[in-house]
Amino acid sequence: VEVIRSGVLAQGPMVARLERDFAEIVGVEHAVAVNNGTTALVAALEVLDLRPGDEVVTTPFTFVATLNAILEAGATARFADIRDDDFCLDPAALAEAVGPRTRVVLPVHLYGQAADMGAIVPLVRSHGLGLVEDTAQSLGATVDGRGAGSFGLGTFSLYATKNVTTGEGGMVTTDDAVLADRLRVLRNQGMRQRYQYEVAGHNYRMTDLQAALGIPQLAGYDETVKRRRDNAARLTAGLADVPGLRLPAELPGRAHVWHQYTVLVTEAAPVTRDEVAARLTEQGVGSGVYYPKVVYDYDCYREHPRVVADPAPVAERVARQCLSLPVHHHLADGDVDRVVEAVRKAVGA
Repeated sequence: VEVIRSGVLAQGPMVARLERDFAEIVGVEHAVAVNNGTTALVAALEVLDLRPGDEVVTTPFTFVATLNAILEAGATARFADIRDDDFCLDPAALAEAVGPRTRVVLPVHLYGQAADMGAIVPLVRSHGLGLVEDTAQSLGATVDGRGAGSFGLGTFSLYATKNVTTGEGGMVTTDDAVLADRLRVLRNQGMRQRYQYEVAGHNYRMTDLQAALGIPQLAGYDETVKRRRDNAARLTAGLADVPGLRLPAELPGRAHVWHQYTVLVTEAAPVTRDEVAARLTEQGVGSGVYYPKVVYDYDCYREHPRVVADPAPVAERVARQCLSLPVHHHLADGDVDRVVEAVRKAVGA
């Protein structure tokens, strides 16, 4: 209501306030708001001045926006396999994938837990590469106390399903004042001031209406994360002995914000992942498969000239086994107990 009455509907004081609050949570000097998480990725890649033939190495186990952004930025996508304990880039596989054309490494901090940045950052620095973090699902996650999205150019989504939402929206974070300035110009049609064009830019602006939705959620974000962590702990306690079910874990040195609680229904389970999902639906309990395939395993990418699809056997197996269970902060204790009971019944435990 305050925004509507002010008459400043597009990128105004509310956006600036959201940026300040966001930068504080991530632990960076600059946060640049944009209109969605995909444009955050595209903008971050564009300000690194990629040229045709430059490669961006990322994970194949991610939402397709990660790949689409690389292609939109004009680069070539190459993939490194993941680890199945954190669902993120395997540093060893990443080291093998980096080659003479590599310009950027793009880890995805998946499900609310950061990738192994303690191993990834030294590799990036030793090769003189750019670092863009897809932190769409992991606002507030940390590695040894340092915020995900603060190691390079961090990109975030504020889509409707995220822990903090503005309906649609995104953010780019950085400690680099020069890159932050370039991002602000790029998002505003390349204008520094009205009709003063410096680059060929885009309309990536966020509205003050969107920002006004996000500000109070950031103010209460500690409580949101606490509730999600409590729900995750209850799920783990209730499902620890279910045969064939591999549970997610918060790895040492990393703080998980539990955007998703994703289990693996392994070959040792008496039922398949899809059977578990169907039985949960019959009991009125939601679940989701994020993601059913690795991103290169679709016709539109399989023969794409700028998609290099080296085999990723761990990611392909995880895509066949993964199932996300309700963990969100609106669940009451009784709801979590019901989820546990339904999963145990679905697996036959």
